[in-house]
Amino acid sequence: MIKQILGKLPRKSSKSDHRHQVGGTPNSSNPSNPLRSGDVLNIRVGNSSNPMLPSSNFAQILGNKSSHVDNVKSNGSLPSEALPSLRDVPNSEKHNLFIRKLTSCCVVFDFTDPTKNLKEKDVKRQTLLELVDYVTTTNGKFPENVIQEITQMVSANLFRALTTTPRENKVLEAFDLEEEEPLMDPAWPHLQIVYEFFLRFVASPETDAKLAKRHIDHAFVLRLLDLFDSEDPREREYLKTILHRVYGKFMVHRPCIRKAINNIFYRFIFETEKHNGIAELLEILGSIINGFALPLKEEHKLFLVRALIPLHKPKCIAMYHQQLLYCITQFVEKDCKLADTVIRGLLKYWPITNSSKEVLFLGELEEVLEATQPPEFQRCMVPLVRQIARCLNSLHFQVAERALFLWNNDHIENLIKQNRKVILPIILPALESYMRCHWNPAVQSLTQNVRKIFSDHEPELFEECLLKFKEDEEKEKAMQSKREVTWKRLEDLAASKTSNPSN
Repeated sequence: MIKQILGKLPRKSSKSDHRHQVGGTPNSSNPSNPLRSGDVLNIRVGNSSNPMLPSSNFAQILGNKSSHVDNVKSNGSLPSEALPSLRDVPNSEKHNLFIRKLTSCCVVFDFTDPTKNLKEKDVKRQTLLELVDYVTTTNGKFPENVIQEITQMVSANLFRALTTTPRENKVLEAFDLEEEEPLMDPAWPHLQIVYEFFLRFVASPETDAKLAKRHIDHAFVLRLLDLFDSEDPREREYLKTILHRVYGKFMVHRPCIRKAINNIFYRFIFETEKHNGIAELLEILGSIINGFALPLKEEHKLFLVRALIPLHKPKCIAMYHQQLLYCITQFVEKDCKLADTVIRGLLKYWPITNSSKEVLFLGELEEVLEATQPPEFQRCMVPLVRQIARCLNSLHFQVAERALFLWNNDHIENLIKQNRKVILPIILPALESYMRCHWNPAVQSLTQNVRKIFSDHEPELFEECLLKFKEDEEKEKAMQSKREVTWKRLEDLAASKTSNPSN
């Protein structure tokens, strides 16, 4: 997509390509989307512990930078004189001309009216394309005054109030929000080139992190994170890739980024349940978690317990469940002792009346159990098997079917077999009642297969449990009959009192 916009721009050597990334080799063939959802970065977290600056201090932090950007924005027009091309001036003049072009691109136009400022918009677009070309092909480190102008131009164009659509006021019941058409920002023809420019600047080996961190500071990163709530998926994709680069290049910002993402999650889980960028933020975190050093820090374990596991609570989990599942399984694979914590967390947020969400949970449970070792399984197996038994009793055939599919996994089947003396008495009543009366033939067939696994592997225990189930069933029938007799007696007594009030 960006190739069509940028045309055949000359590229530098592979050092400045988008393959320049911390611990990974994302898809470099497509500059507009250098990181696909399946790519993984091995980013190792540093030991920095700088606290995140609160958002209320933005004005104080930005200082003169914000006032400069606002002044340029209020100008409302490009310079009247035509600036020459960077290719047409001597090397000695390119530096100053580059700064002048950056300043001219700080002017922001209104794209809600497609007939307004057509000429000026086209001039700015061509200038932005030229800036992308320059930052891609330049040799030599960017000096600090250039870095300052770059961040001011990027701030002027990107940091804005995000547009919203009326559907944000709807109750998020649904799994069908994924099918709604996303909002496409009318300013995207310019925003895309600004994002591409900033991405190439951050990824460039000519960008000195020690100088750049003075201007790409905590406040800048926090405002960048605010943009993840954009409804335009193209913008969120660029933001995801840029934040990867920032996290990898600026170690001082890593604690700030993690804490800011935590706060976004907390607000989403416990207050609004509305945010467009949860999936993209989780994808970034998946790469970060993948690079965590062992043993895991307490900070990272708390993040799992306080942020990731509660993300199972919102109704709209289907919109980000795949990315959440990847983060969860990364933790369990790194430290198998966390499996008990994760499974108990799943049980805490297990849906009661939402069958579609329950199917997702069962799929996630299988992935977690795949990485669970016997000691951890034994700690949580009783409440876990009780929940699986309840799923087997579900009238929704997809829930029952998905629960029965757990026995198709060899590792899970082995865990169950090793603890069959505890598990079989819990699971057998659900299997027996379902096999007799469930309306779906496929579920009945699967139930018969699972029942056969138990009966073949441990026939004596199976017969013992089956006998106990039948005894309990008879006792239940006797109690039910006794209750019915008692109620009938009470009804007769009430009827006699009504017909003979003198008694």
